[in-house]
Amino acid sequence: MQNKFAKRASSLQPSDMRIILTAGERPELISFAGGLPAPDLFPIEALKAASEAVLSEEGPASLQYSATEGYIPLRQKIIERMKAVNIPAELSQIMITSGSQQAIDLTGRLFLDEGDTIICESPTYLAAINAFKTYDANFVEVDMDEDGMIMEALEKRLQENPHTKFIYTIPDFQNPTGRTLSLERRKRMIELANRYDVLVLEDNPYGAIRFSGTPIPPVKHFDTEGRVIYLSSFSKIFAPGLRLGWICADQVFIEKYIALKESSDMHTDGFAQRLTSKYMEQNDIEKHIANIKAVYKARCTTMIQCIEEFFPENISFVKPEGGLFLWVELPPLMDSRKIALECLENNVAVIPGGAFFADKAKTNTVRLNFSNTSEERIKEGMKRIGKVLHREMASEPTHIETVTLGENSLSTSS
Repeated sequence: MQNKFAKRASSLQPSDMRIILTAGERPELISFAGGLPAPDLFPIEALKAASEAVLSEEGPASLQYSATEGYIPLRQKIIERMKAVNIPAELSQIMITSGSQQAIDLTGRLFLDEGDTIICESPTYLAAINAFKTYDANFVEVDMDEDGMIMEALEKRLQENPHTKFIYTIPDFQNPTGRTLSLERRKRMIELANRYDVLVLEDNPYGAIRFSGTPIPPVKHFDTEGRVIYLSSFSKIFAPGLRLGWICADQVFIEKYIALKESSDMHTDGFAQRLTSKYMEQNDIEKHIANIKAVYKARCTTMIQCIEEFFPENISFVKPEGGLFLWVELPPLMDSRKIALECLENNVAVIPGGAFFADKAKTNTVRLNFSNTSEERIKEGMKRIGKVLHREMASEPTHIETVTLGENSLSTSS
């Protein structure tokens, strides 16, 4: 049979990440690969009670088709969450999505024509790269330092690319680096977006998981012209399997998103929306999030201590103030893909960092996830990685360079 694929399908191939994540399903393997929340923290018993209440009180409605923009009581609760992070919003500015990944994809459908330019952090979220690539977008990367995207470099890229559609940023505990965009740079990003007339796509699934340092208002808080589209999710603070995310944006954008979503999946799971809303009525979700933060802080601290104890000295890493990830840079000539495959042979999974670069990959980087593994297994897994690195290290170790983010970092630099 003749190949009938669309042109956009020609470049679709399984990624190194997918291969490693699939291998990570082996029970004997310790995985630091996926960005998975801790399943031991899912509120199972509370969800049983909420599920019974939903089915008892509004069973037929919870199983029926529902509004594309989402369940009103849940959208109202999201408005309260937006208000808590200094983003005022109205019901007409909130749409529920099937996870924030759907919001990313819908954004590509809504704004991107073939050849359009996206400016993003270097590195950035792999699944966003893959989503936007299906719309034949061009990526322009901006370097980062310990305070996130460098604004001087961003302005230069905006000058060089006058037809940029939007800036894509993950300002809080960025995936994959764990870095946080500083307060002054958030303000400056809005100034530049206004000056060069570009949109800002603020992807913020991790912002609520701050376990150290001082909270910073979202980029959208500083938006003066309605050009920031804010994405977030319940996946990292509640239950990822329910696939609940949301878009907060000006009504003119939301109306277009609704039309696209209607043609995509009609609406997000109505039962999952009601279940989440009922859970939030019956329980204190902030208390639940506080428990998540305490556990993740302990696991992150353990992983950092293991890097300092078991890894060769001539590496550098980022100490995040929240989120799910640690970012490690190896000596320049080391191949992290080779390291990742050797780690798999030793029953530990990591993600080579090259997958997170939209254009020019740095192949000596590794992303480690600490949220989904117990402290005991973190210690064992990090020992295994350390042994692989010591075997592969070509040069004599010199020192560990630690990038500390914020004044209240988790531990002191060595």
